[in-house]
Amino acid sequence: MKTVMLIGAPTDVGASTRGASMGPEAMRVADIAGALLRNGLDVVDGGNLSGPANPWHQPIDGMRHLDEVVAWNRGVFDACYGCLQDGRFPLLLGGDHCLAIGSISAAARHCRDTGKKLLVLWLDAHADANTGSTSPTGNIHGMPVACLCGDGPAPLISLSGTVPAVKPEHIRQVGIRSVDAEEKRRLRDLNLAVFDMRYIDENGMRHTMQNALAGIDDNTHLHVSFDVDFLDCSIAPGVGTTVMGGPTYRETQLCMEMIADTGRLGSLDVLELNPACDVRNQTARLMVDFLESLFGKSTLIRQ
Repeated sequence: MKTVMLIGAPTDVGASTRGASMGPEAMRVADIAGALLRNGLDVVDGGNLSGPANPWHQPIDGMRHLDEVVAWNRGVFDACYGCLQDGRFPLLLGGDHCLAIGSISAAARHCRDTGKKLLVLWLDAHADANTGSTSPTGNIHGMPVACLCGDGPAPLISLSGTVPAVKPEHIRQVGIRSVDAEEKRRLRDLNLAVFDMRYIDENGMRHTMQNALAGIDDNTHLHVSFDVDFLDCSIAPGVGTTVMGGPTYRETQLCMEMIADTGRLGSLDVLELNPACDVRNQTARLMVDFLESLFGKSTLIRQ
């Protein structure tokens, strides 16, 4: 594994609830760096990016804080792309999920540079495929998938240098269980591969992940965008947008281990952790546990 670079992005400009700006420090308090070091990884903490404060304004033309979101995503893009160029592994600690526009645009640019095939695994309770005209709130953390697929403000959809940054067939969503009415139509139009909670209930996590990871080969760069509300809120209360009925602890551990088994993980987001909604930092500590498995920790030595 390459050197893991921790990149903090302490902002909640794209979110509906304040507090995700404290997420990077909560992960550090939960000893993310120490946990990865103990598992044999080389870890460097690059500190936090800086950007504009959250003005907490009302939406303009269907979007809240567009200028601030653009500024933060440009910073995230530059940091993650530079990290990939240097041969390091960017681990983005957020911060709300609008930041995935910058991190995934960086991965897309890196894949074009190196001739690799990008696959984005989107772990989330929400599809995040709204636009300014379909979102009921105007919060841009509900729009990154649409932006990455080329539907959004020009400064966001063009970060990678091409539009779209990612083709819809290269995004696979797992754990989805909250989709707005107009967003459902958008998902159908995009023809995204969505493995929602009904699919997981009917087929199990093992079968779900086999399909979600299908087609990965030695030339694949796998980017995982992990929204903490992917988890069932009974075990992970530290998010601003809880949705009942998410994956259990064991289902999530299997998900992490199957991703690790591919050996193709190339970049990672951990977003929407909100310590203001948490209980004694238990969600951050749980995420550190899951990330250890994602980076290869296993009960037994397996083939």
